[in-house]
Amino acid sequence: MLETLMKGNEALAEAAVRAGCRFYFGYPITPQTELMEYFARRLPEVGGTFLQAESELAAINMVYGAAGAGARAMTSSSSPGISLKQEGISFLACAELPCVIVNVMRGGPGLGSIQPAQSDYFQATRGGGHGDYRMPVLAPASVQEMADLVSKAFDLAERYRTPVILLSDGVTGQMMEPARLPGEKIGNGLKPWVTDGCRGRRRRIIKTLYLDPDQLEAHNRHLQAKYAQIRENETLSEGYLLEDAQVVIVAFGICARVARTAVDNLREEGLKVGLFRPVTLWPFPEQALKDAVKRARHVLTLEMNAGQMVEDVRLCLPSREIHFYGRMGGVLVAASEIETQVKRIA
Repeated sequence: MLETLMKGNEALAEAAVRAGCRFYFGYPITPQTELMEYFARRLPEVGGTFLQAESELAAINMVYGAAGAGARAMTSSSSPGISLKQEGISFLACAELPCVIVNVMRGGPGLGSIQPAQSDYFQATRGGGHGDYRMPVLAPASVQEMADLVSKAFDLAERYRTPVILLSDGVTGQMMEPARLPGEKIGNGLKPWVTDGCRGRRRRIIKTLYLDPDQLEAHNRHLQAKYAQIRENETLSEGYLLEDAQVVIVAFGICARVARTAVDNLREEGLKVGLFRPVTLWPFPEQALKDAVKRARHVLTLEMNAGQMVEDVRLCLPSREIHFYGRMGGVLVAASEIETQVKRIA
């Protein structure tokens, strides 16, 4: 298969089109705007619909309408824009409407900066909006994964009738690498819940309002049972040089890319260091991490934030001392910093 040199944002958009996405609604914000630009050019070529909404709030509710009609629909934004979409995302989760939401993270809080960060981990993995809900969260670490994980995201969304977050960052979205783009794909067939006109059948209703508390509790129990299935069946992770590792670095996204370089450098110095990379941030790959650190003496969690994923690592490994190193505000951690931290704890 031929490789194409593309930006991460562009590879994601093209892969989404090939995965059957025909409706995109969004609003410009750096560093994800290339996604919008690509969809604006590409979707009309395949009979799809691109619409720059008047706001992030409008965009996420347009996704609600397209998803309710059975279309493969998505939106994208960067951190402050995703915050504005949270009410609509909660509605999508309650209504059990499948869609893909891309967050190309930037520094915060507030307007912050346009530089890359990983400080939206809590927002993505804990639901972000109001109510008891969760969503699968996929974290690409390369341009290739920006393309590969889109199809996975749409499949998960339709299999479990849920929004899915693709949580990237400004580096992965903006950098260029060769990528093998997937072939064309058709959606998962009939959707018996779709609101596409009665046509002689019983009406179908999609709603999020339950005035009867017993009905709302029953619906919440149904959602929680679904999330338990996702936890059991849908974890993804990657290990690197873990077999004899005495120090295991846990990192996701672009931090994992930098950490891999640090691991190679430290190995050349004789230190037995390995890397564990969660690909699904929710559900967190707990068992895989437990297996990865069985022989390790130290665990170092590395993030571009003040310490967010580290809480899931500590919940997963309650009897272990977990070290943490992070950079904030859009500062990309350097391999030399990671090497210094490993030598300090080892």
